[in-house]
Amino acid sequence: MLGNALIGLREGLEAALVVSILIAFLVRTGRRSVLPKVWLGVAIAVAISVGVTLALTLTQQALTFEAQEAFGGGLSIIAVGFVTWMIFWMRRAARSISTELRGRLESAIQMGSTAVVVMAALAVGREGLETAVFFFAAAQAAGETTEPLIGFLLGIAVSILLAYLIYRGAVTLNMGKFFTVTGVLLVFVAAGILAYGVHDLQEAAILPGLNTLAFDVSAAVPPDSWYGTLLKGIFNFSPQTTVLEAIVWVAYVAVVLTLFVLPQRSPRPVASAPTTS
Repeated sequence: MLGNALIGLREGLEAALVVSILIAFLVRTGRRSVLPKVWLGVAIAVAISVGVTLALTLTQQALTFEAQEAFGGGLSIIAVGFVTWMIFWMRRAARSISTELRGRLESAIQMGSTAVVVMAALAVGREGLETAVFFFAAAQAAGETTEPLIGFLLGIAVSILLAYLIYRGAVTLNMGKFFTVTGVLLVFVAAGILAYGVHDLQEAAILPGLNTLAFDVSAAVPPDSWYGTLLKGIFNFSPQTTVLEAIVWVAYVAVVLTLFVLPQRSPRPVASAPTTS
């Protein structure tokens, strides 16, 4: 549940900040009449995200066991790709996202009402689709829907509250540090989802090594114990882990975490041409 709450908080805060930036821009420029079009775009994005989640669930239920495992494993890997792209994109774009969104909205207003609705839907829809795919993958990894759903909803609720307080000026949040800390935590959450996806593909007989275990700590970490449940909920840790799962987990964390914590390169200033007297 905690891992899902983290995803809900991160994705929800990104989407809520996007909406708050758009609303603040319209209010400060005296264009409140455009607000309903922005909210319509947001509603469309939410509806599409919910529809994608339902479509994925219904599609999987209609498949055989092997096909379900292959489908779930493939979507888990896709979800990890989304999350990996998200944490690096937000680290790079956090400083310029406000200016970029205001520029897009200004252009959309000049084009007409439909463009404003589409722009708002696309701005929020990216986070919504990422959340839908990752929620489906997390639910598959947890083996149920209730706890992942509660975690996502709690995270999204907190993100909306934070965004509202930030908009009102009641809370000051260091976005750089927030996205850095949550990005590091998400690397481990994504690694667990990736390992589970590999396990699904092994059960579907697409990848080998289903019965070749790297370790079995079921006696020390029972799956039904509180700490086993905690590790499962945050990192999708499995007491029985195959060699391939362990290799994929370690490789993902080693590569992605290293790249993420490396300092960003600042663009070199362009040297001005020498002037002649």
